[in-house]
Amino acid sequence: MNATPPILPIVTRVTLAALFVATTPTPFAQAQSWPARPVRIIAPFAAGGTADLLGRITAGKLSESMGQSFIVENRPGAGGVLGSELVMRSTPDGYTLLVSGVASHAVAPALSPKFPFDPVKDFSHIALFGGPPSVLAVHPTLPVKDLKAFIAFAKSKPRELIYGSPGNGTQGHLIGELFKRSAGFDMQHIPYKGASGAVVDVMAGHTHAISTTLTTASTQIRAGRLRALAISSAARLPDYADVPTYGETGYPDLVANIWFSLSGPAALPADIVARLNSEVRRVLQLPDVQKRLRPEGIEPGTLDAKAFTEFVAAEVKRWAPVVRASGAKAD
Repeated sequence: MNATPPILPIVTRVTLAALFVATTPTPFAQAQSWPARPVRIIAPFAAGGTADLLGRITAGKLSESMGQSFIVENRPGAGGVLGSELVMRSTPDGYTLLVSGVASHAVAPALSPKFPFDPVKDFSHIALFGGPPSVLAVHPTLPVKDLKAFIAFAKSKPRELIYGSPGNGTQGHLIGELFKRSAGFDMQHIPYKGASGAVVDVMAGHTHAISTTLTTASTQIRAGRLRALAISSAARLPDYADVPTYGETGYPDLVANIWFSLSGPAALPADIVARLNSEVRRVLQLPDVQKRLRPEGIEPGTLDAKAFTEFVAAEVKRWAPVVRASGAKAD
């Protein structure tokens, strides 16, 4: 006859349950233990651009406050899509993050019917860094002093002028194409794998103009090696008071900042998202960080993770019809 298994006393069962709870990791415990090793932040554009700058500033401050290294790794290509896809496919444990942005997550999805990811659902959107306006800048030897003169010069030489951008599908490219369409002229476009190469070539005279972030071109503009003709901000910037906006020169559809942000793969633990969001927002308000960002025309973001995710979804809807109207295509 089978023996009846002994019934554990109530006290013993309660004790075992308490022991199980005590030894099971909770979300709070995960947040406290993370990060336990270095964290990679993929910047999906070449070194020297705005994505790289914001990623490195944030990474340096997070390394100081979190007791682990946050290391920026540049993975350029396809307007930020290649690096973004790498992060999308990574383990959602908080150790692989992404410098996301309008190019990779709002513009690029509208450029191709066979896009490799859903820009909202396939990511955990953590925090908005903010971003600068786009700038149209030319080589100082070009015989134009303002936007009106540039348009007239371009119309006198149809498709002879060449402008560079950080790549097909980037907002610099899209704004350049919209500008051509709105002003009724044409010029050739050369896409680069990141903004730094485009800046080098316009300074060397290989191209006539560049449409890129103000951050990327600001040093050369201040040094007089490039001439800024217009920026895409809603109003003039204090540090560039002599540079008019596209809006005030008759092109209100070109008012848009080129925003960048921090994201991770989908299903990133909510506690890690919340902790990163809080840290990033704190970092962006530090006096030394604001002093560094102001000359680049960057206004730091202040959204919590939920509001930022809603912002990304709204930007996807905003840019899809603009991309279709512009005729811009991915590589």
